[in-house]
Order: sequence, then C-alpha cells, then structure tokens
Amino acid sequence: MNSRMTTALLSGLAGAAALNLLHETMRRVRPEDAPRMDTLGRRAIASGMEAAGVDPPPEDRLQAMALGGDVVSNTLYYSLAAMGKPSFARGAALGAAAGVGAVVLSPLLRLGSRPAARTPQTAAMTVAWYLVGGLAAAAAHHGLAHAQGLDTESIPATA
Repeated sequence: MNSRMTTALLSGLAGAAALNLLHETMRRVRPEDAPRMDTLGRRAIASGMEAAGVDPPPEDRLQAMALGGDVVSNTLYYSLAAMGKPSFARGAALGAAAGVGAVVLSPLLRLGSRPAARTPQTAAMTVAWYLVGGLAAAAAHHGLAHAQGLDTESIPATA
C-alpha cells in the first residue's frame, strides 16, 4: 500500500475513532437524548439480513456488527479528508455533511428519526459529533503529513 493511501486510511481511522468514542461515551452519559447511531446500524443490518431471508443474530452480536461497520465505513469516509494537502476546512465540510446526512437520511431510509434526531439537542449533537470526526481526521492528516516532511506550513491551522 502506498504512503498516501496509508496516510489517508490512518487519518480516516482517527476520525472514525473520535466519532465512535464520542457516541459510545455519550450514549452512556446522556441516555435521554444522546444520538444512537448504533441503533441505526443495528436496524440497517437486521433489515438487510431479513430482506435476504436470513435471521438477524442476537442483539449483542448485532451491536458488535454495527460498531464494526461504523468503524470501517467511517474510516473510509473520513479518509477523504486526507485527499490533497491537509485541510481543516475539508475535514469540517465532510463531518458536517455526514452529520446532516445522518439526521436527514435516517427516516428516508426507513431506519427511524429518533436515533439521530429524537430532540433538537440530539440532532445538534449528531451534526457536531460527525464534525468532530472530520476535524480529527484532518488533524491526523496534518500531523502525518508534517511527520513525513510534507509542506504543511502554507496551510493555516484554522483553514
């Protein structure tokens, strides 16, 4: 695997880890209104399996599958933050787009609106946490690029 791909995937993994750490922590700390993207993941996996004529696994195994799927899909998505020169603006845009997408698309995909937008605070947290993931991916990309000796000086920390 080439250096650019490795950097992109490591940056994406940093974003996915930040996002999942926030989700998993806050669903325990604020169970009344924290986003429950794990619930969306479980529903998506179960409905896909049922559509294929396969019985979904027990809840604990479905939870593990959803978490694993979140890490993989978010790693791939946030790796887009590492395309080109390091850019916090790109990471922020990707994160905000993912957050808005989670709030808006969940009900349209028949996964329910409550996990991502149960209350206005839930919807705001959903967008904010995906934004944090995008910024974490951008920060990791900036750090990895700097460690590799690539030009990062022309990129302001707030851009």
